[in-house]
Formats: sequence, structure tokens, C-alpha cells
Amino acid sequence: MEVMHERVAGLDVHKEAVVCCVRIVAGGKASRECRTFETTTAGLEALLSWLTQSGCTHVAMEATGVYWKPVWNILSDGKFELILANAAHIKNVPGRKTDVNDATWIADLAAFGLIKASFVPGEKIQQLRSLMRARKQLVREQTRHIQRIQKTLEAANIKLDSVISDIMGLSGRRMIEAMVAGVRSPQKLAQLADRRIKASPKALYDALHGRLTDHHRFMLQLHLGQYDALGSSIAQIDAQVDAAIARIDEEAAAGRGSFRDLTALLDGIPGIASLAATSILAEIGTDMSRFASDGHLVSWAGLSPGQNESAGKRKSSRLRKGAPWLKTLLVQCAWAAVKKKDSYYKAQFNRLKSRRGPKKAICAVAASMLTAIYHMLKNGVEHNDLGASHFDRRPAAIKANRLVAQLAKLGFRAELQPLAQAA
Repeated sequence: MEVMHERVAGLDVHKEAVVCCVRIVAGGKASRECRTFETTTAGLEALLSWLTQSGCTHVAMEATGVYWKPVWNILSDGKFELILANAAHIKNVPGRKTDVNDATWIADLAAFGLIKASFVPGEKIQQLRSLMRARKQLVREQTRHIQRIQKTLEAANIKLDSVISDIMGLSGRRMIEAMVAGVRSPQKLAQLADRRIKASPKALYDALHGRLTDHHRFMLQLHLGQYDALGSSIAQIDAQVDAAIARIDEEAAAGRGSFRDLTALLDGIPGIASLAATSILAEIGTDMSRFASDGHLVSWAGLSPGQNESAGKRKSSRLRKGAPWLKTLLVQCAWAAVKKKDSYYKAQFNRLKSRRGPKKAICAVAASMLTAIYHMLKNGVEHNDLGASHFDRRPAAIKANRLVAQLAKLGFRAELQPLAQAA
């Protein structure tokens, strides 16, 4: 096998130490030297100095939790190419696992060009990604506290969520705060409802007629305070996100468009709002040249079917894990997109749902949306909805073959004979 890189290094990264193997080819022979460095800043700077003195052109490491990030950040100051590998792609032979062997194995793979580099965005995009992920976690925690408030109300036999769709909205918030303040009268609580509430006064009275104790009031106050505290933290993250986007736009290359412009561009896709667009860009970045094609991006996100075939038999082709933060976000956007009337995504979902089920159909819609995002960012074009009639505009032969296949599944054999055209 041909050696692609003569001076490389492989890193086995741990929490407290990094084992480094430098592999140098000279005179047709490969020499290896292994050293161990601490993961402190001083230790990583010593590692950087040794790699620089060794003249390494490529340094490879595997992604181990969050431990690789400080190593990556410090070594990025070096004049060599950093390669981050998926640990599942570079497993060694079982029974030969030691820290030194792992570092040597990674160095050998890097020398022969056998490591597929993972996508690592720039530092500023990484910071924005961290903020958006933290925001999503806080929103999830807020939702949990809403569920705990609902549970407390149910324990008090108050059916507020049966008559109000959002108990943390204007009317629901007023009623819960009044309960915390000591108001137990269903009539007084019902009077706090907004006039736009669809529930009748009688329905509100029956739903608010419960047995509210001091214990319930305390639990409501506790969860409401936690909900508000999380809301305050989310507002602080939003301010940091705006500042991070401003810093990214300041360093944006001329002619590529600002981050806010790209966010507005993705906002034109059905099912994607400004917040979702920001999260998507934080996950995939703004430079699509990192991905060879739209299929590579879809595969990286974990939205392309897996391949599992042996002896001519195809087995389960479930989706891989991919990028879980991006995948879940795109699926949520896809559920919103299929609700738009006369749209391509709605037609695609209905077409696949009948024979593949809703879960696979919505994942296919999410993959189509990500494909559109790739071309929009790469070419700087706006979204063009193909319309609900897109599948009806396909060539007649393709539609005919599809109908014949459907008849075959039902147990019928059909032979197609073209109609004679009138003279």
C-alpha cells in the first residue's frame, strides 16, 4: 500500500493524558516514537512544540467525548493538518488495545490516507452551535416544568389543560398565579380568562372547581419559579446568540453573504422559521464545500438509509445515528412543512406514508429539506417549491410502471398496450 504522508502523528486522547505516536518515513523505512503528555495547557503546548519540531504534516485523533476539543484548539495553531476521526471507523483488531498501540494504529492509518476526516466547523460556529444546543436543552427543561405544573393541577383535580390549550399563556398564567396567591374560588379564577377563550363559563367553572391545598400551591409556586428562571436564561442565550452572529458577520468573506442573510434565505423554506434556520446553520456551517455533494451532507446528518445486504438479501436499513441534534431538528421542521397546503413536501409525505409509514415518510421529507438547504447555501438561490402536482408531471412511462408494480403487489398481472392514436 502506498504511503500518502511521510510525517504524521496519531493521538490517543484521554481525560488526563494524550499518547502521541510520531511516524516518519525515511529511506523507505518507517520509524515511530511515542510520548505521553498531560492534557493541561502546558502539556498540550509541549505536544504542539514536539509535533512542530518533528515536521509533521498531518495529525490525526479520534473523537472521544469532549476531551478532544481542548487538544484540537491548541494544536490548531500548528502548521499541520488536523484530522478528527470517528472512533467507530478506526477500530483496531480486538485483543491488541493499549494506549500506545492505539496511537500507533491511528498514525499508520493517517500515513496511508485511510482516515476519513469528520466535519469540524470553525471556532465561532462551534460557539454558536454550543449556544443553540444549550438553548434547546433549556427549552426542553421548561417543557418538563410545564408538565409538572399540569401534574400538580391534576392532583388538585383542576382540569385547566382541558379547557385551555396553553396553560402558560395569558389566561393560564393569570389563573395559576392567582392560585399561588391563595385564590380558590372557581368563579374568581374563571373571571381571569381572556375573552377570546373558546371554553364556556360553565366549562371553565367545572374545570377550575377542585381541591387546592397549601401543598399544591407550594408546588405550583416552585415549578413556576423554575419555569421563569429558565426563561430568563433563554433570554440571556438569545442575547449571546445575537452577539455571536454579529462576530461571524464581521469576519464573513466578501461576496459570500452574511450569516443573517443566509438565515433569512433558509427562512423561506416551509416549516423553517428564523430560530430553526439559525440552529441548522450552527450545525452544518455556511460553507458547503466541506461536503462533496448533497448526498454526503444527508448521510452525515444520518437521514440516508443504511446498507445491510448479505448473500443477495437486504436486511433492515434503518437510519444511522448521524448528527442527532441536526436530525431531530430537521424532523421537527418536516412535521411543520407537511402541514402547508399545495406544497411538494406535503405531497411527498402523503405519497410515501401509504406504503412506508409515517416515520419513514417524515424522515424522507427531512432529507429532501436538507438537500434543498445544501443547494441554496452552495449556489445562493432561494427556495423553489416544486408544488403538490410535481409527481403528476413525471413521464407517463414512470407513472405506468409504478401503477403496474402496485397491481403486482395486489396479486394481479397487467400488460400494458398503448392506445392507437387517431389518424
